[in-house]
Amino acid sequence: MNSSSIISLSALLLLAGLTGCTSDTPDVTTTEVESTVTSGVWKITYFYDTDKEETAHFNGYEFTFGEDGTLTASNGASTVTGTWSVTDNSDDDSPSNPDFNIFFASPDDFEDLSDDWDIISRTDTKIELQDVSGGNGGTDDLIFEKL
Repeated sequence: MNSSSIISLSALLLLAGLTGCTSDTPDVTTTEVESTVTSGVWKITYFYDTDKEETAHFNGYEFTFGEDGTLTASNGASTVTGTWSVTDNSDDDSPSNPDFNIFFASPDDFEDLSDDWDIISRTDTKIELQDVSGGNGGTDDLIFEKL
């Protein structure tokens, strides 16, 4: 085999290897996310707020994402309402996936969930979200799983 053939073969193998790679954050559409979260009841299985895990603050709460944009969290004794939406992402940190927006006006624990989250991954039973704070550079992680 001559050097020209070896270079061509090497380039071909490199190209094949690169096109076979997949991203850690597969592309999802707003429609896919909306369809996923509005079908069923969800719970928070992990919440890390900048410097500590706070999952326990939401133990016992079941979250329902209404098709009208209402978000309801209930534990049987109390109910907290907010809003949610999925919008096309226009910033640089995860440009291929939409933003998952959550807003609760109160109480404090639920206000901590209020953000425009980047979608890290989505399946029919789990959605992983992340936010990098613009102020202090801390990272928040939030995982919802279907009951």
